[in-house]
Amino acid sequence: MKTHRHPGRELKAPLRRLRGLKTRRAILRKAVNLASLEGLEGLTIGKLASALGISKSGLFAHFGSKEDLQCAVVDAARDIFVEKVVLPAHEFQGLKRLRRLCENWLSYGEKKVFPGGCFFSAASLEFDDRPGRVRDRIVELMKKWLGNLEQAARDAQLAGEIKKEVDVQQLAFEIQALAMGANWSSRLFRDQNAFRLVRGAILQRIDQATGTVQLRQ
Repeated sequence: MKTHRHPGRELKAPLRRLRGLKTRRAILRKAVNLASLEGLEGLTIGKLASALGISKSGLFAHFGSKEDLQCAVVDAARDIFVEKVVLPAHEFQGLKRLRRLCENWLSYGEKKVFPGGCFFSAASLEFDDRPGRVRDRIVELMKKWLGNLEQAARDAQLAGEIKKEVDVQQLAFEIQALAMGANWSSRLFRDQNAFRLVRGAILQRIDQATGTVQLRQ
């Protein structure tokens, strides 16, 4: 027995999926902004529904639980971070990539890509002692970021741009610690000079690793 296909239905299905993806992305962008200001734990389906002006049941169609929502928000924040910080540095290699990753991170924090400052600096502190899927996701992503810094430094070392005796894992750790310090000072003290000061400190640390000394304002 032959079944009759309906071309109209076949065309509408991908369109519905596309609209669904666009709606989900818009919801997650709003959720990321809210979470950056109020924390992931303070983000609930009810609060997000109210902010979006839609029903809670409508949100449940996209996210089955608060934890599912939190994980999706972390992934959405990751995509934005990768777009703004990681990918623009991929055209460079070694020392240039390391410097560009640092500059991109500081610019992303200074320009408040997220209204509450660096999403992952805040989320790391919020979930450092809370076991579960959300913490695991944050840990995984932060390890990847540190890995990016470390790999760029190691490539620079292999190219002779960074001194052989430099511990590149230590260098990556120090850069990240300084960057998180800038976000902390900017948010807690409303320090307008935080990113400028830390930019100088990071570049100075890289200069030390390369064996060059430059005067910086």
